[in-house]
Amino acid sequence: MDTPYFGECLSDQIDLSGFDALYHQYHQAVYANIWKIVKQREAAEDILQEVFLALWENRVKLQPAKVAGWLFVTSFNKSLKYLKQKERQQVPLNTTDIYPEEPISEELYTFRLSIVEEAVNHLPDRKKEVFRLCRYEGKSYDEVANILGISVTSVKDYLKQSTRFIKDYISHHQAEVLATGASLLFFYLS
Repeated sequence: MDTPYFGECLSDQIDLSGFDALYHQYHQAVYANIWKIVKQREAAEDILQEVFLALWENRVKLQPAKVAGWLFVTSFNKSLKYLKQKERQQVPLNTTDIYPEEPISEELYTFRLSIVEEAVNHLPDRKKEVFRLCRYEGKSYDEVANILGISVTSVKDYLKQSTRFIKDYISHHQAEVLATGASLLFFYLS
């Protein structure tokens, strides 16, 4: 969703108040995404701060329309990194070679985001709106129903259909996606 105070990239016109607006728009949904993975309040809060720090540091490279997806992919990756580090602390030193660190490049982020965005863009308009409001903005079913003037049951049904479509879309493009980690995309949609 384009926000009026953004130009070509986030850094064109973003200031602290613009960043604050982004934080307030997305922090609950990003936190929920992190919580699903780490299941620890303090760790989830720390990772949330890391994600938004990374957003600030990468604002020059990001397009406004891709911020929501970038936040969720980044939060997912930082959560996995946290779990790997935690696991290593519990594993004796001689077995850490089993869990090599997998560097995740910006190109890989962009590729994963483009697959999801491509699938979302193929949704019918109403389903696309529901998906973006629920998944990208973290709005509740009730909030989305009020915004769009539809029933909560319709919101749930549209979201279920959208998620199924996106998963099918990704699996049909599996040859490309498998090389870059389709399981991460499927987790993002769960």
